[in-house]
Amino acid sequence: MSAPPAPPADPMARAAAAARGEDKHAYVQRMFADIAPRYDLLNRVLSLRIDVAWRRAALRALAWDRHPAGRYLDLCAGTLDVGATLVHQAGFAGTVTGADFALPMLRHGAGKAPAERLAPVGADALALPFADGAFDGAIVAFGIRNVARLDAALREVRRTLRPGARFVILEFSTPPNALVRAAYHAYFHRVLPWVGRLVSGHQSAYAYLPQSVAHFPAEEALAARLRDAGFRDVTWRRLTLGISALHVGVA
Repeated sequence: MSAPPAPPADPMARAAAAARGEDKHAYVQRMFADIAPRYDLLNRVLSLRIDVAWRRAALRALAWDRHPAGRYLDLCAGTLDVGATLVHQAGFAGTVTGADFALPMLRHGAGKAPAERLAPVGADALALPFADGAFDGAIVAFGIRNVARLDAALREVRRTLRPGARFVILEFSTPPNALVRAAYHAYFHRVLPWVGRLVSGHQSAYAYLPQSVAHFPAEEALAARLRDAGFRDVTWRRLTLGISALHVGVA
């Protein structure tokens, strides 16, 4: 049996290969570990702080107020922005588990909320260390496109949710309007990688980002895959002219 091909040596080639799904698991884990110190700053700068409003819209879609004392999963939690925002919502009395396999990201999110309310857990989205039906809801913001096997991750989230619990996906998409799309591509493929490389010091992370979006399923296709994973009442809508999209499925 021949050995698998070695990943490309060039950083940009590695990013492109990972966006296509080649050696994606290892590349993504290393990349987020490397950019963790500047991740929050770059999110705010590169999105012009629109990401804050997107995350709040995703939390509203989670409908946590139906079970304000429940237990919630923040998947691919990164620096725990989403989980911390949920914990600080007026009326929220529950707990959040922030799961991510890039431990430096979780460490850089420490202190955003009390530890007894927001617990970081080193965990892979493909093999979550939680019991069946453990959560009253789950959310993933700008992380699901980075998993190595999308369908397996969707099924794993479904397993951990109680019947009737909501799963919310916030992810980048491609604007349908031609003029908006042209401006979006110019920014996403030219400005963003340059600024990201300058601030983070990472040669390829912010070139990987637009390429990973290009290889991610479009809105209708993602909705279909949520249904195939066992979610019902799947809906989606575009945010900010289609720069991002919000999907919701019910377990």
